[in-house]
Parts: sequence; C-alpha cells; structure tokens
Amino acid sequence: MSTVIEQLVEARLVAAAPRMPSIPATLTYDRRDPFAVRMTFPAPATLEGVEVCWTFARELLSDGMREPQGHGDVRVRPYGYDRTVLEFHAPEGTAVVHVRSGELRRFLAATTELVPVGLEHLQTDLDHDLAELMRDAL
Repeated sequence: MSTVIEQLVEARLVAAAPRMPSIPATLTYDRRDPFAVRMTFPAPATLEGVEVCWTFARELLSDGMREPQGHGDVRVRPYGYDRTVLEFHAPEGTAVVHVRSGELRRFLAATTELVPVGLEHLQTDLDHDLAELMRDAL
C-alpha cells in the first residue's frame, strides 16, 4: 500500500479582477507526516515564478470545511454550498483560493483510509525522529 496520497484540485484564485482564474494545485498527504497535508501551487501560478508549497494540519482542513478555522498563516472556511476558502498569508501578501468542497472531502476520505483520524500517533517513530534531530544538532 502506498504511503503517499496525491490529488489534483482546481483552485480558483480570488483576485481584484471579476474573473477568477483556475489554478491547478496538488494536495499531498504522506503517512510519514500523519498530521500534515500539503498544498502545492505550480510556478506559473505564483508571483515569484517558483513552485510554492504550504504545509498545514489535516485537522485544520477538515474542521475548516465546517466552520472558520485558523489564526496563522493558513486559514480555512466554508463558502456557499460546495466551496471552501483557503487563505495563505505570507509577508509578501495574501492568496485566497476557492476549492470545491467535494474534492477536499474525497482527499480527506483517502487520507483517513490511509491513517484514521486519532491514530496518527501510531505512524510516528519518535525514537528515529529524535535521533535525526540529535544528528543534525551535532
């Protein structure tokens, strides 16, 4: 069984212009980092012209689909019938995208099948992680 789930989603960038362009984004979940999800935007969709990856809690994504969540760099909230808003805050500015909630639910269901919610701690190897930290510190 694979330890990584990747799903392409269509993100709609909320901009000053009346038309919201679509951005192909990739959601990734890795069993080796069971509490986190990643959302990657391709280089052409970013101001810097380089791929940008945001990492945030799987729980933030899940809870934010029901009610507004987050106070830091990533915020998630429901929007209308089948949209979820994700806000990404950086020193350079804020990006706001809409994603179909159905796509996010499908992604979260796949992550839950791989690592059930509440059992993430069983996927972590604390001894190995501590050894890696100590190795890097020396």
